[in-house]
Amino acid sequence: MAQVLRSRIDTRDPSFVANREAMLAALAEVDRLQLDVATGGSNADPAKAAATVARHRKRGKLLPRERIQMLLDKDSPFLELSPLAGYGSDDALGGGIVTGLGWVSGVLCCVIANDPTVKGGSQSPTTVAKGLRAMEVARVNRLPLVSLTESGGADLPKQAEIFVPGGASFKNLTQLSAAGIPTVTLVFGSSTAGGAYIPGMSDYVVMQKDAARVFLGGPPLVKMAIDEDADEESLGGAEMHALMSGLADYLAADELDAIRIGRDIVSHLNWQPAGPGPAQEPVDPAYDIDDLLGIASSDIRVPFEARDVIARVVDRSEFEEFKPLYGTTLVTGWAHIGGFPVGILANNGILFSEEANKGAQFIQLCNRAQTPILFMQNITGFMVGTRYEQGGIIKDGAKLINAVSNSSVPHLTLQMGASYGAGNYGMSGRAYDPRFVFSWPNHRIAVMGPKQLAGVLTIVAREKTEKAGQVFDEEAFAPIRDAFEAQVEAQSTALYATGRMWDDGIIDPRDTRTALTIALLACHSAPIHGVGANDAVAAAAGSTRDASFGVFRM
Repeated sequence: MAQVLRSRIDTRDPSFVANREAMLAALAEVDRLQLDVATGGSNADPAKAAATVARHRKRGKLLPRERIQMLLDKDSPFLELSPLAGYGSDDALGGGIVTGLGWVSGVLCCVIANDPTVKGGSQSPTTVAKGLRAMEVARVNRLPLVSLTESGGADLPKQAEIFVPGGASFKNLTQLSAAGIPTVTLVFGSSTAGGAYIPGMSDYVVMQKDAARVFLGGPPLVKMAIDEDADEESLGGAEMHALMSGLADYLAADELDAIRIGRDIVSHLNWQPAGPGPAQEPVDPAYDIDDLLGIASSDIRVPFEARDVIARVVDRSEFEEFKPLYGTTLVTGWAHIGGFPVGILANNGILFSEEANKGAQFIQLCNRAQTPILFMQNITGFMVGTRYEQGGIIKDGAKLINAVSNSSVPHLTLQMGASYGAGNYGMSGRAYDPRFVFSWPNHRIAVMGPKQLAGVLTIVAREKTEKAGQVFDEEAFAPIRDAFEAQVEAQSTALYATGRMWDDGIIDPRDTRTALTIALLACHSAPIHGVGANDAVAAAAGSTRDASFGVFRM
């Protein structure tokens, strides 16, 4: 039976205060970077960015987030995905594209919007990866896709990195349509070359008069290819496509009119979620959500109580714990978030054989009950050592990874602390295709901790030297060890990870419940079907998947 979790958090405790200050400092840096992205322009050069945005506005154009705001229902939330993609690379921060989930005419949709103030909306490798991820979100969650298009095509100096993977965007659009998932494109400006296929392969196309330009080859290319002198309007203007080619289904007078038409299109889709929906009315947790700022340790090596996080995320702070006395470093149980039932696996320490077996069983039960699963990661990995190897940690860990890999209910992953080694895999890391992955700013991810990795490197180097009959020079090796440790530390941060899209964004811990609720709403736009459900339920859910886990090595 579900019970209200007890919390022993003392907000006056010095460790809580220190954790809170560290979290707020990390959030301040994330907020600063996100503000740079939202401002528009080339975020590497503030002066150039301001000039670019000013030129854009002088043309009477809205910024991408302003277009999204006008598209979405009034006062409804927008869950932006991967806002800091490209961090640490030479691509524009954010990739010059905005993606996320929001409500359009009462329908939860996936939205993609080019930012024409970043290199004219041209596509970098980050743009391509971020756009493909958004299309994947639309596909697996069965969400209508609305594209707000204004792009100059590929960033030509990086064409070799863009051309091959970028072609999947056209394939994905056609497959979304074939799956019955509506695709709507609003064209506000240029959509040239390969970009012309975005409206060409969408179900519905709206073009803005005197602004949209859609052609496979612009006037210079046409001149070079066939020696024809053509102007942009007759070659690919909105009126031409509405009157002659038939590519435009609707001709909009201006940006606001295009957005109005887009909202009207979504309103007549008659789109209904295919999942069972919430099981009860959502009720706020019993504890202050602001406490989440101070619960997670600023030092990733210091453990914290996972139940204190659960108590501030789930409805009424009620949690029905499964096997509370067995495998105690993995907390498992059932709760509701935003009214939706969820099964929760949360780390409270390292994974032993008992935890692996407990987690595998719990995942099977969630699949039988057709219940989505939330993985709350704070894990340094599976236990090592002779005793544990002889006790079967490999085969038991394999059961957990097997269960995670073959589970067919939606997975959500919250990275609220460490995510090291195979623990990341056993707790449904990015490689295991969870529907959504969100991280807190304190999150760290790597094969293992920086000091441990540097220590392993030192041991290996020492053994190699001694096997060669030489004397290992600790002092001479120290700079190599320290440089490696610093490298691993830099590559383990939440910002490094989100820059490579290993998650769907860094979130403020206080926004965790909201983000997870929207994610669950998205998951329930598609049927929910778990491995082990009976054939009638599977057929009703539209499942064609073989309902079986792999062989569990007992």
